[in-house]
Amino acid sequence: MEPLPRGANFRRAKFLWELGLHIAGNPLTPYGGNRDMRITVGSGSNEHFQPSLRLATGSAILAHDVVGGGVEMAFVNPSAMLTQAYRGVGVFKEKLPVRIIASYPSDDQFVIAAKKSLGFHSFADVKAAKAPLRISIREDPTHSTLVLIEQLLAFYGMQLADFEAWGGSVQLVGGPMDKRRLDAMAEGTIDLVFDEGIGAWLHEALEADLIPLDLDPAAFAHLASFGWRKRAVTKKWFPQLQRDYDCIDFSGWPLYASAALPDDVAYDVCGAFLARQNEMPWEARTYTGLDMIWNETFATPRDVPLHPGAERWYKEHAAELTR
Repeated sequence: MEPLPRGANFRRAKFLWELGLHIAGNPLTPYGGNRDMRITVGSGSNEHFQPSLRLATGSAILAHDVVGGGVEMAFVNPSAMLTQAYRGVGVFKEKLPVRIIASYPSDDQFVIAAKKSLGFHSFADVKAAKAPLRISIREDPTHSTLVLIEQLLAFYGMQLADFEAWGGSVQLVGGPMDKRRLDAMAEGTIDLVFDEGIGAWLHEALEADLIPLDLDPAAFAHLASFGWRKRAVTKKWFPQLQRDYDCIDFSGWPLYASAALPDDVAYDVCGAFLARQNEMPWEARTYTGLDMIWNETFATPRDVPLHPGAERWYKEHAAELTR
């Protein structure tokens, strides 16, 4: 398929897409602001636009709008947050009828890194010390990392406010490689970093003499009840490490819908992945082929079922995807 379909209307749509990216991608816009986009396909031939398919980015709690019919499909990061919606645990007080259309392969982990000079080896050491620590976390109050941190701290009988109660401070940052964080690590003015996106900041943290902290086996079991999986951060990708560390998996970006979405809509969107695969911004180190987006892999963990329309499409086309 052509990179841009023929026709003036599609050129105009491409212009609108680029304008939207510029506005939503303004680096001065804080997280929680107008940084997300909704793509709407439909008919503008009448006095009112008639939407047919609405696809969006946003926080995990957007799942309520998906099952409520406000949008047909949305991306979530990571897959564990969709698991919480499906199970009705964590930030979701009831089970939501969500189903996966396809999962974008994203390989990532969540790490807690501490200054080596503090002498901490596990997060249990942090709790025991009750020291005035300077921590760095995301500023977006809806970010999935904050959900994970809250669920982890609850296991240890803690909350974020404890760090300030012990005389410490909280640095709020945007993305994982926010200059404020990188500068603070290099200057030694940050003691603990809680974050995912480790390819963007962990190398710098290790160079600044921070090390990952271990979690108790019971903590991993507690987090597993919410849908968080254990995953190793290895010397293969981070040679500065003295050993491999078990951390929390933050992989997978499921594109999901309500179970009530008509099968033919899900089926058509799956076909679009095949038709437009060469235009997709895949992760170079992670993506190995289109087949993986409908299967359980290291980068597409899946604890939520495929939508029936997606499942049917994959069964009919699996052979051609693996040639």
